[in-house]
Amino acid sequence: MNMRQGYAATIATSRSKAARFWEIDALRGVAIIMMVIFHLMWDLWFFRVLPNVVLYAGFWKYFQRTTAILFLLLVGISLTVSYRRSAGWKHPPPTMQGWLTFAVRGLRIFGWGMAVSLVVWLAGIGYVHFGILHLIGVSIVLAYPLLRFRWVNLAIWAIFFLAGGWIQQLRVESTWLVWLGLRPTGYAPNDYFPLIPWFGVVLLGVFVGNALYQEAGRLIPLPNWQGAGPVRLLQWLGRHSLIIYLVHQPALLAILFALGLVRL
Repeated sequence: MNMRQGYAATIATSRSKAARFWEIDALRGVAIIMMVIFHLMWDLWFFRVLPNVVLYAGFWKYFQRTTAILFLLLVGISLTVSYRRSAGWKHPPPTMQGWLTFAVRGLRIFGWGMAVSLVVWLAGIGYVHFGILHLIGVSIVLAYPLLRFRWVNLAIWAIFFLAGGWIQQLRVESTWLVWLGLRPTGYAPNDYFPLIPWFGVVLLGVFVGNALYQEAGRLIPLPNWQGAGPVRLLQWLGRHSLIIYLVHQPALLAILFALGLVRL
């Protein structure tokens, strides 16, 4: 191989590593649409437009759970792909630089979660102590040393899953441990995703990411749909999921207010 060919191969490899897997962004876009639908139903229930809708049982309960599980699985998959891609698809041990990179990333999302908590409290529409953004922020930091493993993460997910069923039966006197999964009687926040069992879902995503994506690309062949109109829209939504999460509720309320369905 001459120098020009070697240079071309290096550029091709870099582009390949930089390319995103369209299905990850598209699935995140699906989760975003599901989230907006559920939060619209919550707004209609809260403002008594649809006072009889039941959100935390039956169809809407499982719709919300499916949305959250999809989001958190994709968090784990994305972290794994990002980590392995930056390491040349090897399995290097944790480094201080890696810790710092993931810590900054996680703290930024956790900070947005705290901002959501503050806005909800100031608006007087409930409370959020440890919602999905808090969980994702903490999970990014905690998952870093586990991103190079496959079966270990599957085993930890199973432990968290079993522990979740047990801890949900317990009740405590205060809210200091709600982040872990221990909550007082009658605790009903607007958004609640404690580490147990939900961090386990992120680790299940890490397992899936290591199982399905390697240096050669995805192990399950998929058609190239990223140029199709609907898929392109889903990809766009998936790539901008954080900003959409932050602005969609004010946008929904503004629309409902303009339609005369909500009086603030």
